[in-house]
Amino acid sequence: MMPSLAPSEQRVAAAALADPAGVAGQTIGQLAEKCDTSETTVIRFCRAIGLRGYPDLRIGLASAAGTAEGAGWTGVGSDIGANDTLSDVVRKLGFADARAVEDTVAHLDLDVLKKVIDTIVAANHIDLYGVGASAFIALDLEQKLHRIGRPVHAWADPQIALTSAALRKRKDVAIGVSHTGTTLDTVASLHEARSNGATTVAITNFQRSPLAEAADLVLTTAVRETTFRSGAMASRIAALAVVDCIFVGVAQRNYAETLRALDRTRTAVQEASARRR
Repeated sequence: MMPSLAPSEQRVAAAALADPAGVAGQTIGQLAEKCDTSETTVIRFCRAIGLRGYPDLRIGLASAAGTAEGAGWTGVGSDIGANDTLSDVVRKLGFADARAVEDTVAHLDLDVLKKVIDTIVAANHIDLYGVGASAFIALDLEQKLHRIGRPVHAWADPQIALTSAALRKRKDVAIGVSHTGTTLDTVASLHEARSNGATTVAITNFQRSPLAEAADLVLTTAVRETTFRSGAMASRIAALAVVDCIFVGVAQRNYAETLRALDRTRTAVQEASARRR
């Protein structure tokens, strides 16, 4: 939610992320002074992220710090530094990836997920939009759905994506993938598909983003990237977890047919490989 917060609230968020254990031990006045803001702003920040007040924030941060310590790394929220050892880098990336999946699954809206699955099952056609690292997420979902016979196509080229979006209609589904939710090409394609009657879905890390606003249904990841993020590290792992949830939910709806499709596609590949030997 950082991009959607006011500048003074972002300072509070940054302090909490940088030192959750330390902030958990501070009074509201101490935190306000540290962030060069007011106690009212701290309370407003707590409510903006869905908490009732400052005591809830302290409890949550203490829990986060305890989880990190239990995992053998107390640097939760820390970025990778120039002087970190290779061991530090591996531990930090491992913790960030694991935490991204755990937090994403814990906060995934199951009602929205069910609606997304229902819509895909009933869809005449499924469009997937994503550019850069997000294109790999879209391609992964395309490959999974295609294997079980769903009419799906992923478009990584922005102009071709818009062309396809212009042809979408009722009973079609358009899914846009963007970690930040601000990728203009993906947002434009989702807007175009929606204007033509398709049901639109966003997979993003930020509930308050242009991509989320263009979507009828929003599935959010819960990721804080490390220093060398480029939108392709923990965000990719978390988005793939959401993709797997969608795929398995769709596949489960016609269990016997899914198993037959998987078996037929597996056999076709194995037989082709055997003929080449």
